[in-house]
Order: sequence, then C-alpha cells, then structure tokens
Amino acid sequence: MSDFRVIPSIDELRQRPAIRALEARFGAEATLEALRDAAGSVRQAIAAGDRSFAADTMAVARIEAAAEARLGEQFRRSLEPVINATGVILHTNLGRAPLGAAAIDRIVEIARGYSTLEYDAATGVRGRRDRHAEALLKHLTGAQAAVVVNNNAAATLLVLAALAAGREVIVSRGELVEIGGGFRVPDVMAQSGAVLREVGTTNKTRAADYAAAIGERTALILRVHPSNFRIDGFTERPSLGELVEIGRRFGVPVAEDLGSGHLGGAGSPHPLDRIEPAGRDAVAAGVDICCFSGDKLLGGPQAGIIVGREELVERVRRHPLMRALRVDKLTYAALEATLAEYAAGRASATIPVQRMLTMGADEIRVRAEALAARLNAIDGWRAELRAGASAVGGGSAPGVELATWLVAIEKRGLTPDALEERLRRLTPPVVARIERDRVLLDLRTVVPDQDQTLLGLIASVPS
Repeated sequence: MSDFRVIPSIDELRQRPAIRALEARFGAEATLEALRDAAGSVRQAIAAGDRSFAADTMAVARIEAAAEARLGEQFRRSLEPVINATGVILHTNLGRAPLGAAAIDRIVEIARGYSTLEYDAATGVRGRRDRHAEALLKHLTGAQAAVVVNNNAAATLLVLAALAAGREVIVSRGELVEIGGGFRVPDVMAQSGAVLREVGTTNKTRAADYAAAIGERTALILRVHPSNFRIDGFTERPSLGELVEIGRRFGVPVAEDLGSGHLGGAGSPHPLDRIEPAGRDAVAAGVDICCFSGDKLLGGPQAGIIVGREELVERVRRHPLMRALRVDKLTYAALEATLAEYAAGRASATIPVQRMLTMGADEIRVRAEALAARLNAIDGWRAELRAGASAVGGGSAPGVELATWLVAIEKRGLTPDALEERLRRLTPPVVARIERDRVLLDLRTVVPDQDQTLLGLIASVPS
C-alpha cells in the first residue's frame, strides 16, 4: 500500500517559513489553492509508484517548489519594461514613445488621489473632461479649439462620423493607406458612415481632380499624410494650400490626418521638419480640422488629438461616439505635462523621443566605446563598434536614417541567434537586432542612465 504519511497536512505546510513568505507575497487564498494542487500532484505520484518521496522532507520540498512555481506563473505580469537597444525610436511593439519625467511625475500626482477630471473647482459644479489639454493645444498649434480621444484612428473615425456621415469624402487614391494592424482608411471611413470618393491615381493626383469631384453630397476633402510609406519617381500631389483654396472656393471643409504628430518647435533645426508636416503648419495653411497621434513624434501618451475651427471641433465634441472614445485622467495628465514641455521650449532636452531624434552620432559613439571597452574586459565577450543607422519607426518618416554607432557583440560558445534569445530572456529583457550574423546594440534608444544596467545584464548572460 502506498504510504501517504510523508505528505504533511495543509495546515502544517502553511506554518512553514517558505509558505508564509508565499502567502505574504501572493495572498492566503491563492497560496492555499497552490498548496492543495501541489500536494495532490505528489499524492498522485506516490500512488503511481514513485519512490522518490521516501522521506517527508523530499515531499515537502517538492510541494513548496511546485506551489511557488504555480503562483509565479499565475501572477506573472504580461506587461513588463524592456531595454530597447534596437535603434528604432518609435518601436510599436515596445510601446512607442517613452514618457518624459514631467509626464511620469504628473501621472503619479493625479493617480494617487482625486482630481478635477469632470469638476469645476471655481464654480463647484460639474465640469467637462473634454476641455483638458485644450488650452495648451490651442497655444501650440494656433487652432481655435481642440479635443482629445484615445488614438489617431479614433480621431479620424470621429471626425468623419461627426462631419461627413451619409455624405461623400474626397480622398486621393495615393492616400488610401493601411495604418497598421490591418486597419485601412477605406475601412475606417466605412465604419464612420461616410462615403469614399476616390480621385486621381496611386502616383498622381492633381488639384483639378479634387475640384471636379465636388458635388452636392460632398462633406469633406480629406488629406492623409502617408507617414508609413513613400512613393518616389513619377509623382504629383497638390499642396495643402491648393486644397485649402479649393475648399474655400466651393465651401467644403478640408481635413488632414497628420498621423505621426510632429508638433514642431521642439528644437531648431529639427531632423524631421522637411519630412513630417507639423500641426501648427497645417493650421496656419488654413486646414479646417486636423488630427494626429500623441504617442509618436509628439512623445506623449497614446492619444488622438483633433484641432481646428471651433465650430467643427464642437460638432466632434458633441458626437455620441465621443463618450466611447474619450480618454482617462492619466492620459490627460501625461499629455498636458508633455505639451507643457513644448510650450516652455524644453522638449528637445526633456522629451525622450525628441532627445533621441536630435542626438548626434558623436555622443552615441562615446557611450558605445565605453560599453564595448567594458565588455571586452570580461572573459568570453567580444565587442566592437560599427557605423550604422537608427530608424524613426512607428509609421513615421519612412526611409529616414539617423547616423549612429552600433556595438556588435559576441559571446564565446553562443551563436548570434542564441545570444539574441538569451538577451530577451533577461529581467528586464534586452531587445537587440541581428544584421549580417552579428548581434547589434544601438544606444540611441537606450536611456543614458541605463548604460550601467545594460552592461550588467549583458554580462550576466549564461553560456
């Protein structure tokens, strides 16, 4: 007969220091469930003839280890920080823009208590959450009004639903883009209730094409910035000024989806000024309403920002979808803090994305040389510098390469694929890239105060 006496009672197990530590960490109920499951597994093993539990100490050790493993997996967080050493600044898979210190501090300040999200402290009555960040956005873009929703796809959807449902929106065939994740401009337009009216061709659309398409059912002229691709060669596209002139001639509002959210004014000169249109420039050109992302080139939280003429923004604000697409207090906290850095003229130094965009290759080389030297001093490691390029990413500035210096690393006994995998399994994971059979680290996207942490993590990689 199997001897189950080596298995202590659950009450006895709960008195052990290791189990008490688990209860303090994971809670009594979850720990109790894990203990019962682990003890049951040992009981089944004994019943099946497993003789490895001859002593009760062996059974207890197995139960404690199994309970801890189960709890660790059950409570494992799927969202965790990583060190981005890929050189892709707006890496969508890694959360796009890292927030600046001011935004993080503001989130903590607002999150730890109550706030004036929908309360007017001056009058003591209910306030409007959709007014937050508006003053700063008006100041920075020159627009008459502004409103914020949860991302730029939502902003586009809401603008179309509020201003063009059941009517036609004129779009160039060269701007019917897929914005990522399978979401396409025609699909977003269909969901809004607007009717797509295509003009021109993939590579050539003229101002006259827009004018010829305007009719009684025309609600909007929509210009979509193709921020995630570029067409070169035999191309033609009317200027924003030309579209605005046509819109005014026919009394049709012009809307622009700026996509990446280059605000401008972060520093002078800026590497993207000639490539990515700025919100302020669109408003100054006479666009009636435009939208852009908050978590791309702007360097703030995920958000869709809509700015433009007061009458049009007010229609957007009043649309029923606004409640479904609105943002929470933490988004407003981070966005206002980020915008305040632009307003104060500090963005180039305090917003991580702007800092990475404007960082010179010489500055990166100094850090890269220091990292390589320290790795070469560790047995089994080899590191060398290579000239290379960083990418903007996030569907922004396609084809733009920023000169950088890469650290190519090797570890004795590991293939490049094996080394890259071990880097990803560290805590926190280090995400690198492989080119020409070498693992490469680009410090442009590593915050400088993480350099020492990065060195320690790499050095800990097992063979």
